[in-house]
This record gives sequence, C-alpha cells and structure tokens, in this order.
Amino acid sequence: MSDASFLSHARYGKDKVRVLRVVREGKWHHVVEYNVQAMLEGDIETSYTEADNSVVVATDSIKNITYYLAKISPHVLVPERFALHLGTHLVSKYAHIHKAFVTVEQLRWSRIPVPGAQGPQEHPHAFIRDGDEKRIVRAEVDASGGKDKIIARVSAGLSDLLVLKTTESAFTNFVRDKYTTLKEVDDRILSTSIDLTYTFSPVEIPQPTDADVEQFTIPTEIAPGSVWDTAVPTNARKVTLETFASDNSDSVQATLFRMARLVLAQNAHVQTVAYALPNKHYIPVDMGYLGVENLVPAQAEVFMPIAAPSGLITATVSRK
Repeated sequence: MSDASFLSHARYGKDKVRVLRVVREGKWHHVVEYNVQAMLEGDIETSYTEADNSVVVATDSIKNITYYLAKISPHVLVPERFALHLGTHLVSKYAHIHKAFVTVEQLRWSRIPVPGAQGPQEHPHAFIRDGDEKRIVRAEVDASGGKDKIIARVSAGLSDLLVLKTTESAFTNFVRDKYTTLKEVDDRILSTSIDLTYTFSPVEIPQPTDADVEQFTIPTEIAPGSVWDTAVPTNARKVTLETFASDNSDSVQATLFRMARLVLAQNAHVQTVAYALPNKHYIPVDMGYLGVENLVPAQAEVFMPIAAPSGLITATVSRK
C-alpha cells in the first residue's frame, strides 16, 4: 500500500446517550433529560493505523461514565456545568486523552400548574414536555497543555424555538431584476424557528484532586455573564423573544442583529452571538375568483403554510 497518505485527524466517542435524571429535595423534585455526545482526542493514532486497541477507551465505557456522573455530579441540573464535569473527568482519568468534546442537548420539561390554596401553583413532581425547543451546550475541555492546565471553551444556546408574529414585519426595497417575482410588502406574518449560539470566554478548570478524579469544582464567586452564571440562558432567551415580539422589523436580518447586540450587551463574558433564522413562510390564499379580498395585507386572514423552500438568514455578532 502506498505511504503517500497519513492520519491527519482522529476523534471518537459515544453519541446519543439519553439520560433522564431526577433530583429529589423532599417532596420537591427536579428533572432534566439530556442527549449527550462525548468525543475524545489524544494519543489514539495507532488504533487506526496499527489496529492497536490498547489506546482505546471503549465507547461503552464513555456511555457508562456519562450515566455514573449523572448519578453523582452535584452539577447535573445545569447542562454547562455537567458538560464540563464530564469532559474534565475524561481528560483527567486517561493520561493519553488530551481533549474531550461534550455536547449536551436538554429537552424542555416544565412543571404542570395545578390549583392551590392561593391560586395556581407549580406541581412539585409532575411535568409537561413544553414544546420542541432544546437547550444546547458544547464544551471543549483541553488538557493538551497538561492535566494541571485544563482550559475549557464553551458555547451554548437553544434550538427549535418556534415563534410567529402577525404584523409589524415588512420586506421592501430589496434587489429587483429579471429574476424577481417576490412582491414588496409592508406588513406580513413573520415566523421562524430560532437557533441561537453564544460563545463564552475560555475558562481555566481546576485539576481534580481526588484519587478517582471525579470531583469538579466551580468558582466560589460567579462572574455575571460568564459560563458559570446560570442566569445567562434565561436572559438570552428572554431578550430573543422580547426583541422578536417588539421589533418593528424591516427584515429578518435587522431583527437578528438587534437580538445579538442585546445578548452581548447583557453578558460581559460572551464573546460571540450567532443566530440561524429560517423563514417559515405563510402565503395569503388568493380568493379573488370568489370575489373575496384576502391578498391585501390589512385584509389577509387565511394563509397557506409553506414548508419548503424557505429563506435562511444567519449571522454572527462579535464583541470588539
């Protein structure tokens, strides 16, 4: 076989590890459901080039470690912290593993409201899947500089957040040429499925000091707007929804930019904010043949949802 080729990159691990964790505080229970991917890099070349499995941490072991840490980790309810705990354990336990890449996808469970003595209240242990929205965390835990010099890079956000507004959205003054069939409109339905990703400044991770390297320590003082600040996801989601609802939109692009700038302004340790906003098109149904006006924006009330093709607007806004 020719020696003109070489292994230029290798990474492996376990995907689609499904975890449901219940945390009980007396009668008050918490639940999180995660889909976890954990991938490893390090001195693993010979498993590819020489069929040497002695350098392979079995993907089944990675799965079992994920479940075990979901059981013992005091940070399991916070996906950013759980991802960092899992990644730190993997690079700390195995001398030849230098990087771990952990993705945690959290499904949206909310407490069911029930009648109470003073009005509606949240049920202590009954939940409802509150839509298709997911919270996403991606953590790179890097020990390539040494097990005592671990650096983590984290991005987080959400996906599949479906929103719609029925007015205060326009699209005019775009390029018109021989290919243009789209009509300008100063009032339309605006709908999108929001994907949001924000990237934090890198953080140093203390080396675990216990024999099994299972401990994970977070800072005693939490810097606002940092990866340790549990308010960041709530605030980013809130400003996204509020801006979508209140912005008198000239275009999806303009609304996206306003969202991203506000997320950056509110979170000092977020370095970049990226959105992907696919247009969900709703086309007014032409009823002119019946003598019914349904095309003029002020009178358009019946629409046909169009799944494809759809516009896709993306952008990343970065801190100077």
